[in-house]
Amino acid sequence: MPASSSEIGQTLRDAIKRNVRDALAEDVGDGDLTARLVDAEAIAGASVVAREGAIIAGAPWVDEVFAQIDPEIIVDWYVGDGQRADAGDVVCKLVGKARALLTGERSALNFLQTLSATATETARYVERIQDTGARLLDTRKTLPGLRQAQKYAVRMGGGENHRSGLYDAILIKENHVTSAGSIAAALAAAQEVADERTADGQILVEIEVESIAELEEALDSGAERVLLDNFSLDELREAVALAARPARRRAQLEASGNITLDSIRGVAETGVDFISTGAITKNVRAVDLSMLFRID
Repeated sequence: MPASSSEIGQTLRDAIKRNVRDALAEDVGDGDLTARLVDAEAIAGASVVAREGAIIAGAPWVDEVFAQIDPEIIVDWYVGDGQRADAGDVVCKLVGKARALLTGERSALNFLQTLSATATETARYVERIQDTGARLLDTRKTLPGLRQAQKYAVRMGGGENHRSGLYDAILIKENHVTSAGSIAAALAAAQEVADERTADGQILVEIEVESIAELEEALDSGAERVLLDNFSLDELREAVALAARPARRRAQLEASGNITLDSIRGVAETGVDFISTGAITKNVRAVDLSMLFRID
């Protein structure tokens, strides 16, 4: 079964159509020359088979590939997005004009293999921090043009999305602080921007700090969410204790920087609220999936 409608809002639907349109323009151009070797009226069946275990993601992109090539092609999903496929499992079956299936094969698999890789890697990280209370976030370190697709795949793997881009949240970094003059000034300016953008001010405002001293300044300036960049485990524990002092409003803490499968459990056990890593979107290896044809 493909993803539920709740996972596919209009913004994502538009991204899917755009992703597929661009992929087909890049691959097919003004026509698939090799597919012309096949009888135009021949009907074929095809199965997408997993060659290794993986969390599947990308069904809406596969559906859209064939909808744009030939709306009469039928795609029947056996393993839905967010579900695990083991080696040898049939992920989906397709029936339709052989030429159309052959033309869409590579684009469809490219989406499915890449997004399943993101979902699978995300699931590995999520599994490592189970029962700690920490939540895994993605970053903006995504493949160009596939931001919304990969963030969807992260959700399919059990992770959560950070900001989608520069337009929907504020993350104050070192250069922003330098330009503003201080952490306090940067936070004040950021809140003004957030208040202007929405009536209720519900835009995330987060500030990145690189030391306990900077964290103290951010907390004293009223920061509600702080990104702890490349803190050691001892520093993370100290940061959690500082943020929890009764005299302060409890700020949410996000750990980031060189997070790996080996290190993430220790980071989560310090008590931080969030852990973000670009590894789940940029350091992925395509899942091994094959499309096997049968000409009727």
